[in-house]
Formats: sequence, structure tokens, C-alpha cells
Amino acid sequence: MDEAKKKDILSRLNQAGKNTLNETLDIVYTDVSDDFLSATMPVTSRVHQPYGILHGGASCVLAETLGSCLSLIHVDPAKYVPVGTNINSNHLRAKRDGVITGTATFIRKGNTMHVSQIEIRDEKGHLINHTTMTNNIIPVGKV
Repeated sequence: MDEAKKKDILSRLNQAGKNTLNETLDIVYTDVSDDFLSATMPVTSRVHQPYGILHGGASCVLAETLGSCLSLIHVDPAKYVPVGTNINSNHLRAKRDGVITGTATFIRKGNTMHVSQIEIRDEKGHLINHTTMTNNIIPVGKV
């Protein structure tokens, strides 16, 4: 993927996140290629659970956002819509502050179903969360 296409995709994704949960959680798409999509999210009290650590639901939001958008950039949005149908998320390590980075890659990229894995890591590269997600690829008129 050339730099111009990469910048265009990241710009469109970040713009589409305005006034959504992405903006609320400060999720920012940072890198994309033909094989992956990455985004960051700060870990602050806004995404903590009562024990002062990253809420698992916030990790799931980042993971599902990445998995859905990875599918979206690999379909023709005038013809198809990726619809999440399953998510399995494993919370592996606590995180109190800093920034986490999620990276989504395909396990399977079919015509009617995409399965992706999302790894969320901290600044030191520690695996915080591992998620798998399934998207059904639905014709636009069928949603």
C-alpha cells in the first residue's frame, strides 16, 4: 500500500470516528497496510473500572472497532457492510495508565465472512488483551 492510500484511509477512519464512541475513548487510527490496522487508546480514569485498572469493556471496544474497520477497508462499502457477529476477548494483563495499541489482522478473509485477531499491547510490548472477532459480510440492501 502506498503512502497516499495509507494517509487517505487513516484520515477517513479518524474522521468517521468523530462524535462516536471512538472520540469518547480517544481512539486514534495510527497505521494501516494491506495486512493490518492499528489504533491507540489512552488509559486514563475515563476507561478504568472501580479498581483503577483498564476496564475490559474498553479493551473490547478498541478490539471490535479495529476488527470491524479492518473488514470495512477490505470490502466495497457501496455493496457490502461488515456486521460483527461474534467476539471473544481475553484480558491478560492489568493496565493503569499510559497508552495501549491494538493491531488487527485477518485469520480468514472470505467473501462472506472475515475472522480477525486483535492484539492489544502496552508501550513495553506486553500483551494486555487478545481478541478474536467474526464479521459477516452482508450486501447493503440486506442489512
